[in-house]
Amino acid sequence: METMQITESNTVISSTQLLEHWQGHRKLTRKMIEAFPEDKLFSYAIGGMRPFAELVMEMIDLAGGGIEGAATGEWPQMENSSHITRIIPASKEEILNQWDKVTVRLNLLWPHITPARFQEMDKAFGQYEGTIFSTLLYFIDNEVHHRGQGYVYLRSLGITPPPFWERW
Repeated sequence: METMQITESNTVISSTQLLEHWQGHRKLTRKMIEAFPEDKLFSYAIGGMRPFAELVMEMIDLAGGGIEGAATGEWPQMENSSHITRIIPASKEEILNQWDKVTVRLNLLWPHITPARFQEMDKAFGQYEGTIFSTLLYFIDNEVHHRGQGYVYLRSLGITPPPFWERW
């Protein structure tokens, strides 16, 4: 069997495609937030998991601080190794507003991540060392994981969640 040597010219996915993939996940997660009853968003939890509002704030913090660090190399510091660095807003509308602001920020800062930067090693949030592309993939994986918890919550509340394949 012949093996192919991988080089930088063997691109599987472009930077633009990766951003579109992430934004597709973000669109679906936004639909999940919208599907939650206001009171359950902040208080409902099962199996020792955190309420969905806390999970969403973690996603907001990772994406918002993460795009800043990925684009500039300047990472916000996290307190006590916690992903949640802010106070949880008091309403679903406030959470959605913060979500939308991060979405705009992703689109604005993404073009500043050069192809070489994706391959650079960095210490995200001053704690997590890896390449920029692996860190960005972690942010996407983290969102998918926590959105899965949201699916469990909605189903246990008798609410049909948005189909997982509707990311566009």
